[in-house]
Amino acid sequence: MGHEDRVRVTIEGGVADVRLNRPDKRNALDPAMFEALVLTGTELAADTSLRAVVLSGEGPDFCAGLDFGSFRAMASGERLSARAELPEPTGPARATGQRAVHVWTELPVPVIAAIRGNALGGGLQVALGADIRIVAPDAVLSVLEVQWGLVPDMTGTQVLPELVGRDVAKELAFTGRRVSGTEAARLGLATRVADDPLAEALQTARTIAGMNPHAVRGTKRLIEMAGRVDLAEGLAAEQREIGALIGSPNQVEAVTARFERRAPQFAD
Repeated sequence: MGHEDRVRVTIEGGVADVRLNRPDKRNALDPAMFEALVLTGTELAADTSLRAVVLSGEGPDFCAGLDFGSFRAMASGERLSARAELPEPTGPARATGQRAVHVWTELPVPVIAAIRGNALGGGLQVALGADIRIVAPDAVLSVLEVQWGLVPDMTGTQVLPELVGRDVAKELAFTGRRVSGTEAARLGLATRVADDPLAEALQTARTIAGMNPHAVRGTKRLIEMAGRVDLAEGLAAEQREIGALIGSPNQVEAVTARFERRAPQFAD
């Protein structure tokens, strides 16, 4: 894929290992990084052989947020992210920064963020786009925007309350205080703690890659709807998904492989 100077992708066994690739700048977000995140996510979404994605940062940090050039530009009223050259948005996320986060939520397969070092401001919001967040105990996470006189504007205000509750979301966003990976897991900001988040994320992704891909994609679609559509619509969607799966080739293979005590061979 292109844009590898900012986001590097290797795919093995249906698992995409996606890394923010600007370690000398703590993987800070600049227009090229925003562009690379959106384009990489969009390209991966079209890959039917894909089973799961692991999102991490090269070097010691996940992503330390916007780079300083962006803040300097803001002082004169300019948003550098608006310079990113991207195709027209289709989903609810319209702004470039929002798309760089929401593209991972919209990806049909599970996305697992592996976080060590700093995940600050926009960097934390990128991690919030993932389905699962595995963090090092000593990682540092912060809804940092208020310290720059700003609000989180990369979907953060909308997704944070769902994870940590409205009051904790407000506390974190009003103060910008830093929390450790350990506290993040306790708050629900992270899913769980691991000493080696990347190894743990890749292992989880490989486990997911061994499941019926249609069931996994259906599960992601359903859980994304929960609380956002009314209950009748959510329950009807469940029945549609299960109806499409029962007796389908991959579902039959899942059952057969279990009875035969062998690894299943799923079709894309």
